[in-house]
Amino acid sequence: MNKINLTTILLMVFIPFVFVTLITPIIKKIASHVGAMDIPDKRKVHEFPMPRLGGLGIYAGFLLGYMIFGEHTATMNSILIGSFVLIITGIIDDIKPMKASHKLVGQLIAALIVVLYGNLLLRDISFFGMYINFGALAYPITIIFILGCINCLNLIDGLDGLASGISAIFFLTIGIIAYCQGRIGLSVVITFIMFGSTLGFLVHNFHPAKIFMGDTGSMFLGFIISVITLLGFKTIISTSIIIPLCILIVPILDTLCAIIRRKLKGESIGTPDKSHFHHQLLRRNYGVSGTVIVIYIITALFSAASVIWLLVDKEIGYIIYGLLLFGLMIFVFRTDILFEQRREKDK
Repeated sequence: MNKINLTTILLMVFIPFVFVTLITPIIKKIASHVGAMDIPDKRKVHEFPMPRLGGLGIYAGFLLGYMIFGEHTATMNSILIGSFVLIITGIIDDIKPMKASHKLVGQLIAALIVVLYGNLLLRDISFFGMYINFGALAYPITIIFILGCINCLNLIDGLDGLASGISAIFFLTIGIIAYCQGRIGLSVVITFIMFGSTLGFLVHNFHPAKIFMGDTGSMFLGFIISVITLLGFKTIISTSIIIPLCILIVPILDTLCAIIRRKLKGESIGTPDKSHFHHQLLRRNYGVSGTVIVIYIITALFSAASVIWLLVDKEIGYIIYGLLLFGLMIFVFRTDILFEQRREKDK
């Protein structure tokens, strides 16, 4: 498939959207029946038990879209098998929470499947005029990249519609770039299918949410985002890792800050807390919807910069990237996202 047919694209988005919108209430009942409930505690924002497993609806939309629009390849087989492993891991965790190390095993198996069987590798990168070929290190670097994407989405999934909305913006941005370039491939087919599926879930997940995606959804979304990046990396979507990294700047920055923050406290990296990016906005009285919308806007601005960088003018794109990053750094150092010194002075 070398050219994009607009009607086909709309169907790729519309069919999964309608399907997920309709099936999610059924999954909500299933989640309640099997005890896949998110119980409130001191680190969570919601006040009442909420059904999770919503990611199962996104996954179902993905499968339906693939059956209608996808093509059978060894690469796609690896994606289907890897995603199935993650879905099973997520379902188990959503019903009865697992240790982080046990979840990591499922994530690692999924990553190994697409790397070794699907031959999806991050062989080289180019950014700011530099080119790096990873050679034999491509295998571990690709696995780390996949695991990083999975856990970035998992960590940012702390408010109604946050992870699903950021993912939808990612899929839309990649879709716009592909459409403007006038070409299509497996990565773009998955992109439009996932955009429709995620939007369908967002209908039920935006504040006030009726269902959470759970680890089933956040891990699957992170996995698919990494797969799309690897599939389109040196073809029609992008010539540099700068595109996906900048679109996902908020979850990536939040994850890095969480690692540094917890290490400085002498805590385990997996220790949960209420100092994430969205918690900082909540403390400034933005409210749940306001906080989510602010993060949507930040993500959309970086997405727009990515489109400008790739399709319009790289120098202008770099300038916009720089200004946005400067603004984010100011936010980081004026909040407690890294250090709690500011709060201690206020006491």
